[in-house]
This record gives sequence, C-alpha cells and structure tokens, in this order.
Amino acid sequence: MTAVALTVAGSDPSGGAGIQADLKTFSALGVYGTAVLTALTAQNTRGVTGVHPVPAEFVGAQLRTLLDDVPVQATKLGMLGTAPVVREVAAVLAERRPGPVVCDPVMVATSGDRLVDEDAVQAVRIDLLPLADLITPNVPEAAALLDTTPATSVAELTEQALALLRLGPRAVLVKGGHLGGVLSVDVLATPDGVRLTSRPRLDTSATHGTGCTLSSAVAALVARQGGRPPVDWLPVVDGARDYLQAALAAGESLGIGSGHGPVHHFIGWWKT
Repeated sequence: MTAVALTVAGSDPSGGAGIQADLKTFSALGVYGTAVLTALTAQNTRGVTGVHPVPAEFVGAQLRTLLDDVPVQATKLGMLGTAPVVREVAAVLAERRPGPVVCDPVMVATSGDRLVDEDAVQAVRIDLLPLADLITPNVPEAAALLDTTPATSVAELTEQALALLRLGPRAVLVKGGHLGGVLSVDVLATPDGVRLTSRPRLDTSATHGTGCTLSSAVAALVARQGGRPPVDWLPVVDGARDYLQAALAAGESLGIGSGHGPVHHFIGWWKT
C-alpha cells in the first residue's frame, strides 16, 4: 500500500513554506501527499503582507471528506491561523485519528511576521496539544505556548520542552535554531527522558520554510513506517534533520527570491 501523509496548513505563494513545502517534502521522501488548506497568505521570500483564513466549517468539511475516502498514515499540522479553525481541527482529530499527529505550532514566520493572535495560541495550548503525538515549536513558539520568555540556552530549552510535555502531547521537539552557536541543537522530550540532537549550523540565507519542512519530513517518515504507534521518535527526528540539513545546504543554489530563499526540497532528485 502507498504511504499517505496529510498536511493541514496555510498556503505560501512563493512555494518555500506551508502547504507547498509540505507536499514537496512528502514527495521527496516517497510519500503520497494530501492537503487541507487553512489560510491563504500574501507572502514572498521577504515577508508576509496578508493572511486570509479559510472558514473553520469548511476546513472541517475538507478534512472529513478526505478522511471518508483516503487512509492516512500520518498527519502534519502547520499554520491553523484562528481559534475556530484550531478547535475544528481538534474536533476532527478526536473523531478520526488519521495516524500519528505531528503539530508544528506555526505562529511566527521566518521573516518575523506574527501569523496568529492570542486566542489561537490559547486554543492550540488547550485543545490541540493533548491530541498531538509530537509538537515541534521553535524557541519563540515554545515561549508563546508557555506564556514565558524565550529560552537563551540549551538548558532553558530543555526546561521548556519538559514544561510543554506536561501540557499533554506525547512527545516534544523544541528546535533550537534561534539560540545561535556553532551547532544547531534541538531538544526531544518524551515520557522516557530527554535527548539532544544537533547538526552543524550552516551559513545560508535559504532558511524559508525550515520549520514546515522538518515537521513534514517527520510526518513522511512516520507514514513510511506505516503510522502505527508507538513511534520511536529519535531515529525519525534524526532522519528528518538529515534531510533538512541537505536541503538547507543546497538552498542557495536555487536562487529563488531576494530575501530568505527556500531550502532545496528536491536536492536528492535534481541536478544542481
């Protein structure tokens, strides 16, 4: 049977993040991609100039109609945008459970643009986190979910990962890219303990969509395994980070846009 992954996220016209990045990642990793759209954005590699949410009831209709027909082995959640959309997605997940759920609580774009309001953050915190098998916030997103200041060290990041775990998700991966340093260190917290995973930091401007790409790579690798719990998250996360590292290293070769260009999702397939 063909492995199928689902992304529930917003659209990025520049193709480097959101639904577009997720579907590219699924394809690059050998998984059939399905998608439910939560918002339109006006955005390019320099920033976001507008967000147009899809009504919550229609997001729910997209999800239920898809899941009535297509078996899904893993689901990735990206930018949900509004509190009503978050609650509607949570309701469908509680009904259907389309494979392990990887939640990337997208709140701030790479450019620094805020993408959701406080009501949506609260809905993610209360309604969505307890349904997630893995959440993948970056430093500012982890702080927003905990209503605290951003971590400035790996030790503080570890404390926040454990605090997020207590909010209900089965596992937490806090991405430490914002901390700086020679290594980019992520913290993986599960009920079995805390593990660190790191890669050399790359000097590149092609960072658009890195969070979307990592979380969708995790979902794709889980789908390839059949989507059956329990998931051993460390090897899955390491595999996704290896894919992202290669995509980051080759991103500038694409020459897309004049701001933060996209990573090269198809580095394993295209000649550069």
